Amino acid sequence: MSGFESAWSLFIDFLAQGLTAASWWQIVLFTLVLTHITIVSVTLFLHRHQAHRALDLHPAVSHFFRFWLWMTTGMVTKEWAAIHRKHHAKCEQEGDPHSPQVYGIRKVFWEGAELYRAEAKNQETLRRYGHGTPDDWIERHLYTRHSRLGVSLMLIIDVALFGAAGLAVWAVQMVWIPFWAAGVINGIGHYWGYRNFEAPDASTNVSPWGLIIGGEELHNNHHTFPTSAKFSVKPYEFDIGWVYIQALAKLGLAKPKKVPPKLAFGDAKPVADEQTLEAIVANRYEVMARYARQMRAAMQAEWDTLRAKMGGDESLLKLARRWLHRDDDQVPAPVRAKLQQVLGAAPTLAKMHAMREELRQLWSNTALTREQMARELQAWIHRAEHSGIQALSDFAQRLRAARLAPAAA
Repeated sequence: MSGFESAWSLFIDFLAQGLTAASWWQIVLFTLVLTHITIVSVTLFLHRHQAHRALDLHPAVSHFFRFWLWMTTGMVTKEWAAIHRKHHAKCEQEGDPHSPQVYGIRKVFWEGAELYRAEAKNQETLRRYGHGTPDDWIERHLYTRHSRLGVSLMLIIDVALFGAAGLAVWAVQMVWIPFWAAGVINGIGHYWGYRNFEAPDASTNVSPWGLIIGGEELHNNHHTFPTSAKFSVKPYEFDIGWVYIQALAKLGLAKPKKVPPKLAFGDAKPVADEQTLEAIVANRYEVMARYARQMRAAMQAEWDTLRAKMGGDESLLKLARRWLHRDDDQVPAPVRAKLQQVLGAAPTLAKMHAMREELRQLWSNTALTREQMARELQAWIHRAEHSGIQALSDFAQRLRAARLAPAAA
């Protein structure tokens, strides 16, 4: 065999196996591990650390994430943080870089990466929202200036390791974040799922178990408490990103700065005071979530009676169960008219619905002073306790026992 034939044979073997001669399952496992590290880099470094300052990271850990994202995504820290901050500032309104309420779910799901790249060119967005992001020598001269160099180097490494199969590994790495983050979270996370809290936007929790996207699946929780380093709030929810943060914290490599507040209770006060008000306002999303459970329970208790009034048709009742506890300005106009039909047939629900809105306006009215808000709260609790509705009376009495307690990390 000639030297040329030998070299050609070695080249063919290299294309077939790469340097590792790994089996198909080893390549798949390698790809899943690498893409998971990328997800962790996005949620811990870009999202929780850079965009929201919810935790501090050791410089070595922070730089590793920067380097890894340069290699596997080519994303620039300042661009990502600025676009995400603008998303929170303009959420579901004109100017939101990637809202399915503005652009439609199809466009955000399938073209979320294109929307990101378009907004990254907006210098006003970077100037206004990109403050506090890395601006050292390596960021200016390598990570930002040569953002495509990293992913090119990643391609060479993948092909060197696995031969032709490395092209598939690299392709998966390149679409991983655009699909899961730009498509699923920015799209589905504002369109479909469940809501623990009535955040002032359309955010949803895609899944109660944040495994695949590093905990970002708990998107409604995040929009409710955007500066929290922890995304899970219910006992059945799991945020793997928080697990990594706790592990890093034990090693002295991370420090959470904030977690979701918790509503504490003590003995009920004779009259709700300013401390009660402070506890309720600080935990207003949890307060409204508890109120929603009372409304659903009251509706369930009247279900058979209401179904009879509706001529056996449960469609309106199911619609009411879905929307009755939502803020009025979040309910679509066609649904409001149908809700009124149910409320007209259910005086108890109508009263609870009206008083829910009154309670929400308590902290929505920025013109009130602290003393005025406390008096308004006292008046609301008095009306609720004397409403003749047991569920509403019990809820009001519970509010008088509300206390402000620091949340444990």
